[in-house]
Amino acid sequence: MTIRTTRRTFLKAMGVAGATAPLVLTGRSRAAEGKKIRHASIGVGGMGSGDLAQISSHPDVEVVALCDVDARRLDAAAKKHPDAAVYRDWRVLLEKEGERIDSVNVSTPDHTHAPAAMTALRMGKHVFCQKPLCHDIHEVRALTREAARRPEQVTQMCTQIHSHVAYRTAVAMIQFGLIGPVKEVHSWSNKAWTGKKGETETRPDRTDPVPDWLEWDLWLGTAPERPFVNGIYHPSNWRRWIDFGTGTQGDMACHIVDPVFTALELTSPQWAMSYHTPPFKETYSPNNRIVHHFPGTKYTAGDIDYWWYDAGAFPDSDGWPLQGKLPGQGSMFIGEKGHLLLPHIGGPQPLPREKFTDDLKRFKEKVTLPDIPSHWHQLIEAALGRGETTVPFAYAGPLTEMVLMGAVVNRFPKEKLVWDAAAARFTNKPEANAHLKRTYRDGWHVKGLG
Repeated sequence: MTIRTTRRTFLKAMGVAGATAPLVLTGRSRAAEGKKIRHASIGVGGMGSGDLAQISSHPDVEVVALCDVDARRLDAAAKKHPDAAVYRDWRVLLEKEGERIDSVNVSTPDHTHAPAAMTALRMGKHVFCQKPLCHDIHEVRALTREAARRPEQVTQMCTQIHSHVAYRTAVAMIQFGLIGPVKEVHSWSNKAWTGKKGETETRPDRTDPVPDWLEWDLWLGTAPERPFVNGIYHPSNWRRWIDFGTGTQGDMACHIVDPVFTALELTSPQWAMSYHTPPFKETYSPNNRIVHHFPGTKYTAGDIDYWWYDAGAFPDSDGWPLQGKLPGQGSMFIGEKGHLLLPHIGGPQPLPREKFTDDLKRFKEKVTLPDIPSHWHQLIEAALGRGETTVPFAYAGPLTEMVLMGAVVNRFPKEKLVWDAAAARFTNKPEANAHLKRTYRDGWHVKGLG
């Protein structure tokens, strides 16, 4: 038999209108007319450079517009796509090129994901967005609802390892029942997007001249106004600042949690609790350890605790049948018949190995993973009516919500926060609900996001 990397819409459980919309997202097919998908890239440096390269490698894509606040990155991208129009402000790009473009990728810092993606969706464009899908849970709910109302438009979040054979194999093993019903899961990352010495409590108190190649006001976008400080925010340190990034969880949990979420078909947690050192005021804290409690599914042994660790914290692996060191990043599924270790971007390892010789043979005989296009090309293929994406916003939204919930919960260490999924609020900690939504800076309000 063939086992696919399955997913559930979760929208019905979240109380989202349009939950019955089909998952096969075909978009406006231009293939029948023999035309290419006209694409615009918002954010062309860092991950954006890779996203643009991957999407533009599809033979049915024409890159017509590029945007970046950093002129150095924009110039580099323009040399590769000399026929594309160039912009510094994504709002101007969408206004000027709206009639010419069919799809966009949003590959900016986290705080700009939802504003740009929502605007593009409301203009009828197919959207590929970097992870995490949004910066806060209010944005997640709004963007997920908007996508659900537009099933003809293709969406995809860039958790590219979702399409990697290692992660798809792990999902198939769990759903095949290789280790039996799963009792608990632990996931971790050795990355540490936290405050650094001298920057743990408040932002830097100095101001540096803004380089002539950077549009600082546009980089800030919806975030609170603050002075430019060289080397602190752009181009790579923004992840550890609460106003712009979502810490190690937003960076890595979207990847590492993804195969667990998919394999177990998790929905929304019932509660979450954090165990760590006190959080920093404007950055994320070290030694992050959080547990989410989920209702059971057909792949679990009842309700299930799911643990996440980062920035110096690791699970206690005593009693695990490890054969070597714990990888720096990964997950451990604990089932009734054994363990499954899944290193980040590594092959899944049933443990103890000698116990699963016959079961692995049966798995290989009975399970075939389907071939799928590259994670980036899925957007184009679906837009042309030739398939579907594997991480549409219907799936990416609930996954991102769970990840971002951890960033809220760790502001209240050692307190169990009960989550009402339908209302999208904590029922026993009103103070925590203040962290579910940002107030956008004056002049940067976005329709559909409030």
